[in-house]
Amino acid sequence: MDPATTAAPIQSDCETEIATKTPHSVWSWWPSWRPTSMSLLKTTESKILACIQNDLWARFVTLPNQDRIWTLTLTNKVFHKPAAAKTPLVMVHGFGGGVGLWIRNLDALSRSRPVYAFDLLGFGRSSRPPFPSDSAKAEEQFVNSIEEWRQSVGLENMILLGHSLGGYLATSYAIQHPSRVSHLILVDPWGFPERPQTQTEENRDQGTEVVKRPSPPRWVKVIATVVSFFNPLAVIRAAGPWGPGLVNRFRPDFKRKFEDLFDDDTMTQYIYHCNAQTPSGEVGFRAMSESLGWAKRPMLQRVHLLPPSMPLTMLYGKWSWVDNSSGYKVVQIRDQAHTRVLLINEASHHVYADQPEEFNKVVENICNSVN
Repeated sequence: MDPATTAAPIQSDCETEIATKTPHSVWSWWPSWRPTSMSLLKTTESKILACIQNDLWARFVTLPNQDRIWTLTLTNKVFHKPAAAKTPLVMVHGFGGGVGLWIRNLDALSRSRPVYAFDLLGFGRSSRPPFPSDSAKAEEQFVNSIEEWRQSVGLENMILLGHSLGGYLATSYAIQHPSRVSHLILVDPWGFPERPQTQTEENRDQGTEVVKRPSPPRWVKVIATVVSFFNPLAVIRAAGPWGPGLVNRFRPDFKRKFEDLFDDDTMTQYIYHCNAQTPSGEVGFRAMSESLGWAKRPMLQRVHLLPPSMPLTMLYGKWSWVDNSSGYKVVQIRDQAHTRVLLINEASHHVYADQPEEFNKVVENICNSVN
């Protein structure tokens, strides 16, 4: 079925809001403490998606276990038929994000091929099921949901792009389902390097001295220990009616990145509503990460499992907090086979929003190299 022509998400019966049942307890007041709901998230997102010019089909894709994945499909109004023959680009957002964050990229990247973007399981408007506390099982739940989504949508293969956490999961998916990935694009991916040890012993058997690395200050350790008892975004929910202001205060960059599209708090409101809902995907992320955000199962230990013939491009923001040296280590691990590392100037972690024109140009060139 061809995507319907519309500048806003199609509303259908499957999008009916379902009230979340909360057990009667002393915490029954908790949802009303937070000025958020799935309905408010839907309204804010609709305002963002109204900026899209190309054909947009927005709907829930139901998985075999009845979880639902909120999905966007974009095609070019003018070059619809030629685009249909090209390998689609699938975009996977990062931790705490959603499809709305791609608003500066969707139109440009769907000019010559179909583009799919979806909210990861447990994030945005997708279903929020329980996640296991085991890191490998949590990762597997994410990856399985992506594969079931692919099957439900009916994609044979794709150019798979993942940002941050999405890059980590996209790599895991490509390792497990390599025949489905024509080109893997990782944008400032999280979870690749191994956590630095307090001390490193080299050639222990040869009796060489132990090289000690400086440890974090005590206050950092204390905060990390306290935070480790909670889900990463708990502070936003605990802030109650002050939550939206908290996001504005600590993430003013999101407003600046999109100020040419919105002159109000639309984007920070979107971030707030995405992350003030019942925690789910962040529970999975917490299971997969150690204190201070290191991955329990670093991807550098597994990236060699990608087929050598699979093209891989790693994009980093030159000003990002993510260490791009992991990208060059991947090049060494793969013996330079079909692997490139590119730096985007004047871009931080959210490369796609900091330098959207350069990002779109680079990604479009990569896609054109596929077909």
